[in-house]
Formats: sequence, structure tokens, C-alpha cells
Amino acid sequence: MALPSKFDLGGKVALVTGGAGILGQHFCEGLLTAGAQVAVVDVDAAAAEAVAARLGAGAAGFGCDVSQPASVQACVQAVLARFGRIDVLHNNAATKSRDVRAFFTPFEDYPLDTWREVMSVNIDGMFLMAQAVGRHMVARGGGGAVIQTASIYGLVGPDARIYEGSDYLGGAINTPAVYAASKAAVVGLTRWLATHWAQQGIRVNCLVPGGVSSGQNSTFSERYSERVPMGRMARADEMVPALLYLASDASSYVTGQVLAVDGGWTAW
Repeated sequence: MALPSKFDLGGKVALVTGGAGILGQHFCEGLLTAGAQVAVVDVDAAAAEAVAARLGAGAAGFGCDVSQPASVQACVQAVLARFGRIDVLHNNAATKSRDVRAFFTPFEDYPLDTWREVMSVNIDGMFLMAQAVGRHMVARGGGGAVIQTASIYGLVGPDARIYEGSDYLGGAINTPAVYAASKAAVVGLTRWLATHWAQQGIRVNCLVPGGVSSGQNSTFSERYSERVPMGRMARADEMVPALLYLASDASSYVTGQVLAVDGGWTAW
């Protein structure tokens, strides 16, 4: 097989959770461009349908609360009814909770309810969606790719200095412990699933984005960039080629791996 064709996803169906998000939209577009049909899945059904409509033929939007087993089961069945199969699962959904200011509460006063809400999406949702899609992949005879989005803060601790004077959506920010803990759990779940499904030919890998601009103020961007060996924050589209590699036959002998796309952040 020629190298370019190994990246071809023609005939494949990809399901992307968090598909209407900042990164999710780019992921969905990239998968579609590579030839896949794409199920754009998001807790905001209208946003998912709007993204799918913008992408055009080959994409369809679906609403799903990944923290709820019944919603996950219904979503997977709806995707199978629409496309007939699922070859690629991109477990990408994450949350900052319904109250973004509570999400950034200092650790010593962090609300348990907020902790549990974030965990219910960031790790419970990964488990539920991987379980439902994996069951389908195993039942049809195996084969498939699962990619789970983690974060650099699932690999290393945050540098608190970059948050001094930083702002997001009108308030001070930090990296909460719940975010780091949930993303570290994604890495652990990825490696467990990779060994669990290896004999079924289902590959499971972890994509680890570095910081992407998403509404932070210039102080944050400057301080973050100073901490990155490449000297800048990432563009959302720079995550897409790594996803396509992990989703395609180009990575046919790659499983249980953690691919950081972070400008060198974790190298220091």
C-alpha cells in the first residue's frame, strides 16, 4: 500500500464526541476531508446539526450527553442506523461544568458537585462511549480505531506562573485539579483499552493537545508562549493531522500510545 493511501479514510465512519467544540469542528472537518463519513456528536444537538450541515454530504449531527448511559446507547444506535457501522471513535468531549466560574474555584474550596460534574463527562463519558462503540466493533468481528483526547495537564503539572494576570471569559483562571486528574485518567483508560482490545484488532491511542487559543486574554497567551519551546500557542487545525494518523492505517501497528502535539511543552 502506498504511503498516501494509508491515510485514506474512504469507506470509514467516524464518530466524534464534542464535535461542535473549538477543536471538535476541526477534527470533524479533517476526518471528512480524509474520506470518512462523520457523525458529529455533541451535548448541544442543534450545534452538532449545524456543524454537520456546514460540512455537507457525508456528515450528520447527533445530540448526546456522554455522562448518561441511556443517552450514549441511543446515540450509538442512531449513528449505526444512519451509517451502518462505526470504524473510528474519537472520544473528544470534555466540560468546564455548567458554571465556568465554579470550575476555576481554588483547590482548597473546590465544590465536590463541580468535581463530580466534570468527572462525569471527562472520564465517565469516555468510558461509556468507548464501551458502547467497542461492543459494536467487537461484535462485528473486530477492527477499528479509538482516539481519546487528553491534555498536557494529564501528563505534567501546570505552571501556575502563566496564570498570573490571566483572564478567560471575564474572570481569573487556573488549571483545576479535577481537569488534570480527569485527563490523567483518560491516559490510563487508553492504555487499558489498548491491551484489552489488541487481539480484536482495535487500536486505542491518546491525543494530547497543547494550549490552543480559545478566549484567553493576551497576558495568558504571552505567558503560555514563553513556556513553550516553539514560542507560541497552537492553532486548532494543527491537532488534525495527528488525529488522522491515529485514525488511519498509517498507524496500523500503533496502540496504547500517547501523542503530544504541544510545541515541546512536555519536553522541558
